[in-house]
Amino acid sequence: MGIISWIILGLLAGAIAKILLPGRDPGGLIGTTLIGIAGAFLGGWLSARFLDRPVEKEFFDLYTWGAAIGGSLVLLIGYRLLFGNSRD
Repeated sequence: MGIISWIILGLLAGAIAKILLPGRDPGGLIGTTLIGIAGAFLGGWLSARFLDRPVEKEFFDLYTWGAAIGGSLVLLIGYRLLFGNSRD
């Protein structure tokens, strides 16, 4: 996948993670994209390391999307645990 694919995957994975875990988080579009891209890397690493299932380098692979969304959820939960709801 190219850099544009990673950005699109990150944006969509971050948005799906925020939909699955609603709340008032700062960041907007750029924050969502960064959480999604970092989550894609984290999810891919966790999948390869602990599940013995490395993700494919295909944009439309279901496992790639699952790992990206799962990693984004982990990062979003970690962010909320560390910083709480900063928009109260």
